[in-house]
Amino acid sequence: MKRILLTLASLVLSFGVMAQNTKTLPDNVSVKTLDGRTVHTSVIQNEGKPIIISFWATWCKPCNRELNTIKEVYEEWQEETGVKLVAVSIDDSRSASRVKPHVDGNSWDYEIYLDQNQDFKRAMNVVNVPHTFVINGKGEIVWEHTSFVEGSEEELFEIVKKVAAGEAVNQ
Repeated sequence: MKRILLTLASLVLSFGVMAQNTKTLPDNVSVKTLDGRTVHTSVIQNEGKPIIISFWATWCKPCNRELNTIKEVYEEWQEETGVKLVAVSIDDSRSASRVKPHVDGNSWDYEIYLDQNQDFKRAMNVVNVPHTFVINGKGEIVWEHTSFVEGSEEELFEIVKKVAAGEAVNQ
């Protein structure tokens, strides 16, 4: 009986550890839309298809290079994989008024949210921007990367293709 209880306890602990290793997208953090409405991050969905979440700021040159580079191929990525890109600005209340003109000026056709209080940033353990995540159809974070150099978008797209095909991704 003692052996059965010990085995059962170790299985429960093992399952708990495995469950903790799977990070999911928090769904109860408030962000704002470009038109000033407050929404919860639960609105970030894509009908079971991959989602790219990119934390950025207007003042961040690598962030802007990344989002502009992806802009050039985004339509093709969407056609091939159904991916959606969500760009989350971490500009604070002093610079948030610059986000919409910045987005419009760059012709970004992404879903854009403002995280002025940086609650979403903290919930996702983002320290520096750009910080990019890939979320699978179950809302699980399967890949993340910080910084941007030319060519990083190709690695990102390879990850997205794997996620879209239901393949495992090695971080």
